[in-house]
Amino acid sequence: MSCGEVSAIDLSGKFIVFEGLDFTGKSTQVRLLSKRLEELGIPVVCSQEPGGTTIGEKIRTLLLTPEHDKMLPLSELLLFMVSRAQHTKEVICPALQEGRTVISSRYRLSSLAYQGHGRGLDLDLIRSLNEHATKRRKADVTLLIDIPAETALARKGRDVDRIEREDLAFYKRVREGFLSSIAGDPSAHVLDGTMSIPKIASRVADILGI
Repeated sequence: MSCGEVSAIDLSGKFIVFEGLDFTGKSTQVRLLSKRLEELGIPVVCSQEPGGTTIGEKIRTLLLTPEHDKMLPLSELLLFMVSRAQHTKEVICPALQEGRTVISSRYRLSSLAYQGHGRGLDLDLIRSLNEHATKRRKADVTLLIDIPAETALARKGRDVDRIEREDLAFYKRVREGFLSSIAGDPSAHVLDGTMSIPKIASRVADILGI
């Protein structure tokens, strides 16, 4: 889909993904957008990665538990892909086929940014795995909430997961990965994550034409 400004009626059966560093407020924006669409009478399904399914939630625990600090980058990538395959098959595709709007926190782009640019794994390998895990399904609209890595880490609380424990250099690489991966993609939009929550939500509504 070529995504400039789209009308609310066009959102039925569309897949919208929020991407970005940890601590950017993706889950909050998923919730606010879902509420707005429901008020417009548009049926919505919300989800997240890793997770979204029974298998995905078990994988989420494996991936994010801080004690699993010996997990290899490749193991991390493959676990994300298993979760994504289940998520796509069980949640995303059925909902889209029913004409629902699916809103997810994270999808394909996160693997390129985190495991590719952040961990240093081969980008072509990740792209190939993404194609298989998603049956070539991509987001119709990607909303990248962008903040400096320093700002992201400043928002970090005391209770963090295994990936959120990473240092500034890692988060800088991941941020650069997000920005470079969407360069030239007309369906992707960069949002200034330093704005207030209501202003980000307003910008999302403008992009979607609602």
